[in-house]
Amino acid sequence: MFGVSSMTCTLRRVALSKPGVALLEADAAMWHYGSNFDRHKVLSQHEAFTDLLTDYGVDILWMEEDNPNIADAVFTYDASLVTPAGAILMNPGKPLRQGEQFLHQAFYEHFKIPVIGQINGNARAEAGDTLWLDSKTLAMGRSFRTNQLGIDQMIEILARQGITVHAFDVPFYQGSAACLHLMSLVSLVDTKTAAICDMLLPVGLYQLMHDMGFNFIRLPFEEYKASGTLSGNILTIAPGECIMIDGFLDTRNVLEAAGINLKVFKGDALCIGCEGGPTCLTRPIYRS
Repeated sequence: MFGVSSMTCTLRRVALSKPGVALLEADAAMWHYGSNFDRHKVLSQHEAFTDLLTDYGVDILWMEEDNPNIADAVFTYDASLVTPAGAILMNPGKPLRQGEQFLHQAFYEHFKIPVIGQINGNARAEAGDTLWLDSKTLAMGRSFRTNQLGIDQMIEILARQGITVHAFDVPFYQGSAACLHLMSLVSLVDTKTAAICDMLLPVGLYQLMHDMGFNFIRLPFEEYKASGTLSGNILTIAPGECIMIDGFLDTRNVLEAAGINLKVFKGDALCIGCEGGPTCLTRPIYRS
């Protein structure tokens, strides 16, 4: 089974990629990894995250493990997007991730999941700049990782399914080298509840979500900033059931006070160190 058009419906099946040689031997400066990156801890932290998914009953499909070139391939969210009709191969805007979509293409061929489109040419798009607001509405970020050409191609591909795309500028914030996706600014944690960094959220996106009836949980900005935006990177397994990185007590308290049930894992070396949170570690294949 495959098909995704929600951030919060129950996660049934997901694609993961284990940290392989490219990550374990990565040049941290070249990949823009931070001081928390610890190649000796990433495997155990990824295993702890995987165990949480297994505890929730999520079916895990594994991508190719030993990719020799792309350290960021462990963050399987970005190089493709699964829709109700099949997968779209993205075209990553981070130059070092160019070609990562073909690892995803091989995965989809192996599991007989149709590929219905591909971002081509000078267009750039990463799935971290996509956000399902409902089954027929996708928000996209125009960022250092996703350009207007990429958005235009996504609009054309998704129109065949009757899906509307709304695009918003992602703020400059920490510059072109840092990873700031649209999903860095907002995580849907329940069907109509969003955890947001309101200080950076595009006004147009806030207004659209408000008009669609979303409630907002404002994330503590000091923890958001200290975590490199990753305290707000929250993976929703089912409505109100979420996974986040351990160590951000103020953020956890705010979410739990709003009725969100949380499980945590240590992600300092893997997530904080490598600029990717629990959502980034997954490529959702089937939600229902």
